[in-house]
Amino acid sequence: MLVEHIERFAAWLAVEKGYSGNTVDGYLRDLREFAKFVGQETAVDAVDAHLLRAFVYQLNARNKASSVARKLSALRTFYRYLVRNRIVRQDPAVAVSMPRQARYMPVFLTVDEVFSLMEAPGRDDAFAARDLAILEILYSTGMRVAELVASNLPDFDFDQGMVRVTGKGNRQRLVPIGRPAVESLLVYLPQREQLTAERVRRGQLPERTAVFLSGRGGRLTARSVERLVGAYALRAGITVRVTPHALRHSFATHLLEMGADLRAVQELLGHASLSTTQRYTHLNMDHLMAVYDRAHPKAHKGK
Repeated sequence: MLVEHIERFAAWLAVEKGYSGNTVDGYLRDLREFAKFVGQETAVDAVDAHLLRAFVYQLNARNKASSVARKLSALRTFYRYLVRNRIVRQDPAVAVSMPRQARYMPVFLTVDEVFSLMEAPGRDDAFAARDLAILEILYSTGMRVAELVASNLPDFDFDQGMVRVTGKGNRQRLVPIGRPAVESLLVYLPQREQLTAERVRRGQLPERTAVFLSGRGGRLTARSVERLVGAYALRAGITVRVTPHALRHSFATHLLEMGADLRAVQELLGHASLSTTQRYTHLNMDHLMAVYDRAHPKAHKGK
């Protein structure tokens, strides 16, 4: 039955591919929705392109193109897995076209906005040292927020100014950390020890490895980081909605503006494909055109 193969596929993603729990859950949600549409008892080899197109058609009526594309991508990955394991002979998903999506424009900050954001944590903030370290490290390394909250003390080499980052699919990469980020982290560490001691005094086991702790001394969550980044951006007077991912985009965009090689930026971001990194090149070209318009004597007619 279809539903049984979906559960086995999810286990394969977790064990063989090393996907995170959140990623596996996302695949399961999308595939279970498809199973509900065609019927839980449907045989896996009874699904054809016509049935897949009918599923996509009804999705289009109540979902954004990006959501439809994600669900169809899950089905394509699922059927490639089935073909590879000789569970089905043919892949019906190859005959179904992806919906056309609006071009995604990454949100990023100017350099001045980044400096304003770093100045936002103040003396009246109980966790100013921790929060500044978070902001500095997000911008200095281009980490994803999930990578940041999963980071552990042994991952950081303060002498070398490097951090070992575990990304999607448990792929690891070494990323340099700028001096301001290292210094802010060193300022925060005594507060981390204090939070750990308070946790022990409450009779709880200490959190020994996590770098960033909550007020209760446990590992900080991605949602908490998202909230604090947004709050400090508002305080800094930044008008766009700022998320941890916006700092990741800023990291990549500013590197390219300063002449960094695209392949190097790909490695630093942990992108499996260069095409994912290339979306930043149009932002870099916009910057170059603006510089050209300001500086070149023949850039404007009449000059």
